[in-house]
Amino acid sequence: MKARLIIIIALLGAIIGLPLLLKRESETASPATADDRLVIISPHNESIRREFGEAFAAYWKREKDRSIYVDWRTPGGTSEIRMVLDAGFKAAEETGRQGIGVDLFFGGGEPDFSGQAKLGRFVPLDIFGRKPELFGDGKPVPEVFSGERFYAEDKVWVGTCISQFGICYNPDFIKRLGISAPGRWQDLGDKGYAGTLALADPSKSGSVARTFELIVQGEMQAARSRGDSLEKGWDEGLQLIQRMAANARYFTDSASKIPQDVGQGNAAAGMSIDFYGRSYASELSTREGRPRVVWIAPKGGTTMSADPIAVLKGAPHPIIAQEFVGFCMSEEAQKLWFLLPGSDGGPVRRALHRSPIRRDVYDDQTMPLTTMPDVRPYEGDANFIYEKELTGKVFNTLRQLVKVMCIDSHEEMKSAWQAMIAAGMPDEAMAVFQDVSNVSYRIAGQGDPGLDSRDPMIQAARMHELGEMFRANYQQAEKIAESVTKRPLK
Repeated sequence: MKARLIIIIALLGAIIGLPLLLKRESETASPATADDRLVIISPHNESIRREFGEAFAAYWKREKDRSIYVDWRTPGGTSEIRMVLDAGFKAAEETGRQGIGVDLFFGGGEPDFSGQAKLGRFVPLDIFGRKPELFGDGKPVPEVFSGERFYAEDKVWVGTCISQFGICYNPDFIKRLGISAPGRWQDLGDKGYAGTLALADPSKSGSVARTFELIVQGEMQAARSRGDSLEKGWDEGLQLIQRMAANARYFTDSASKIPQDVGQGNAAAGMSIDFYGRSYASELSTREGRPRVVWIAPKGGTTMSADPIAVLKGAPHPIIAQEFVGFCMSEEAQKLWFLLPGSDGGPVRRALHRSPIRRDVYDDQTMPLTTMPDVRPYEGDANFIYEKELTGKVFNTLRQLVKVMCIDSHEEMKSAWQAMIAAGMPDEAMAVFQDVSNVSYRIAGQGDPGLDSRDPMIQAARMHELGEMFRANYQQAEKIAESVTKRPLK
């Protein structure tokens, strides 16, 4: 009872202190003098916030002849935003308040928005009624593409741009390692990358979590295509993640750290969302002009996913919030995502390197004026079609499983991996190292009740249980490898 009281007090404190706790920033009108105000919670980086905030302020002045202060709230990635929303809406419910003092949730992954939508925290978007010609099959914004949903069935959120998670690598570093440049996720599981990979923490980002889900689903689809069971593909997907993690120098919750470290030679390769990879690829090069960062979409292992926007229930400025959504879907705002800085209608300061969601802006007149003149995401066949029925129910299970299997026990994992490499990768050690029988697809296919629990005590107990199992496996695999190394030659 005492623990629940402490949690409730903390939640109340979160909502009361929300405007003070979250970082504010704006280059728009001063909050003291602005005619209007808009509050947006977002994981978007500073460049996107500034360019879109100022572009909307200019639009608002032009269309309404009123100034506006765009108040950005940036608690961190989507995991931190989810915690803020959970605490805020719970406290609002406890106190009978309407909303949490925030108008919009802008940016993140489809799973995060779908999760919030299921909790009833969004309101229907006016854009679907005002601009129906934008949405549907054969129209600028398809409902589904490569198996990924680009707007909600009940129209409470809509994608504003699209992105892919892929691989960035340093060509010179790869050459020094004496290995081939990566082309698939499977390549990052090669022992030649030991100690040189940079990976992202799926528990901190919905987009990263979706990437790990796609890695597993890719192995499941491959298993099915060769006549093996989905269960075998599930195991092989988890085992690939284990090998990648064993090669990793670190797991980070900073999306920009990985391509930056790759470009500076602190990592050979890593996982990176396309716009960060492209950004560093354009900024970092050798003295001879060779790229320090190359970004690729791994073959058969990634999809185009939407970065959505939604109006929160109880928004203090609902009409302006709906106008902001409409602005984001306009041709003017869509081109802001990828036009060259300083070009007519482009960003003022820095290129955003993002792919607009509207397919009609990828025209022959516009593309030469963009930072990605050869990128046409809607053309050609998608190399991977996401099948929600295969892994959709285990999304949260997977993000927590990667954390407990690879991050919490990373030191033991790396130590075992090094010992196994030294011993010539003995089969008996590998079998123990990659034992994932405790989280088989038959058990986790519908989501693990412990890992998915909203009760932090239940989730923590399950994570501790699994953590001890995996840690013991890695320690045992290391002992086996060391014993093989010490065996006398015959």
